[in-house]
Amino acid sequence: MPLSQKTIIRIVAAAAVLLLLAIIGFSSVFTVGESEQAVVTTFGKYTKTVDAGLNVKLPWPIQNVRILPVNLTQKIELGYREQGEGQFVSVPEESNMITGDMNIVNIDFFVEWKISDPFKYLFVTENPDSILRNMIQSSVRSVVGVRKIDDVLTVGKIQIQADVKEMLTENLMVNDIGVMVLDVKINDSEPPTEEVAKAFRDVETAKQKKETALNQALQYRNSNLPAANAEVDKIVKEAEAAKESKINEAIGERDRFMSMYNEYANFPEITRQRMYLEALEKILPEIELFIDDGTGTSKILPISPLIEDNSNSNSSQSAPATNNTQTVEPEMTQPDDMTGGTEG
Repeated sequence: MPLSQKTIIRIVAAAAVLLLLAIIGFSSVFTVGESEQAVVTTFGKYTKTVDAGLNVKLPWPIQNVRILPVNLTQKIELGYREQGEGQFVSVPEESNMITGDMNIVNIDFFVEWKISDPFKYLFVTENPDSILRNMIQSSVRSVVGVRKIDDVLTVGKIQIQADVKEMLTENLMVNDIGVMVLDVKINDSEPPTEEVAKAFRDVETAKQKKETALNQALQYRNSNLPAANAEVDKIVKEAEAAKESKINEAIGERDRFMSMYNEYANFPEITRQRMYLEALEKILPEIELFIDDGTGTSKILPISPLIEDNSNSNSSQSAPATNNTQTVEPEMTQPDDMTGGTEG
C-alpha cells in the first residue's frame, strides 16, 4: 500500500528534526586534550577559556570553539629552515648580522616558546607568531651588535643566549601577546667567507699556543720558585747576621772608646803614655822597647822572661841598643793628645 504524500512529508520532517538535533548535539559538545585549552566565542566575541575535559557550548553558529596547544613547546627557527630528514636551508637575510667591532657574522639559532594566555594570543594581537619572530630577530641583533666577533664565534655564545632570553622576556612583559619564551639556543656562528673563517682559525691556533706558553711558564715558575725563595731566605739571614755582627762590633768599639776616655779623664798623663807605647807596638811589632826612667834601670815592654843567668841579664841591660831596639826616655816623649804623637 503506497504511502500518502502527507505521511512522506511527516517522515521527512522527522528525519530533518533528528538530523538537526544530531548536528546541534555534536556542535554543542567538544573535548579538550590534556595539553590544550579552548577559547569559546559567542558571535565572534570572546566568552571564556576552558581547560582539558568534556565541555558543552551553544550550537554553531551561536558559539564557536578554538582549541590551542598551550602546553606544547613550539620552535621558531631563525637563519635556517629544517626541510626534514636532516636537511636544512640557510636564510641569509635572517642570519647575517653586524657585530660591535663592525664585522659580519652568520648566526643560526632557534627559540622555544609556548602559549601562556590563549585570550591574548587570539584577540590582543594579530598574527602573534610573526610578531614573536620579529621580536626575536630584534633582540638577537641588539645583543650581537654590542659584542666583539671573537665572543660571538667562541666563548661568548652562552652569554649571548642568556642576554637574548632576558631581553625577549622583558619585551614580552611590556608587549604581552600571550606567549612566553622557554629557551634560546645558538646552533652555529661562523664568519661569512672561508677566508675570514681561516683567519679566525689562525687566531684560535695562536691563542692556544699562547695558553700553552703561559702554562709552561707557570710550570717553570712553580718548579724554580721554592729554590729561589730558599736562596732569598738565605741571603736575608746572612744579611741580618752581618748586620747584628756590625752592630755588636760598633757597640764594642763604642764601649772600648768610652772606657779609654774614662781612663784618660781620670789619669790623662799615664793614659797618653800608655797609648803611645801601644801604638809603637802595633806599628813596629818586632821591636824591643826599653823604658829609661833616669835611675839607670831599664825596663822592657813587654817584660821579657827573666833569664836564670844573671850575667846574661846584666849584659843585656848594659848592651847598646841595636837596630831593632829603641830606648824611650819619659821626659823626652810626652804626647800632647790621645793619638800618641811624639816630639822631635
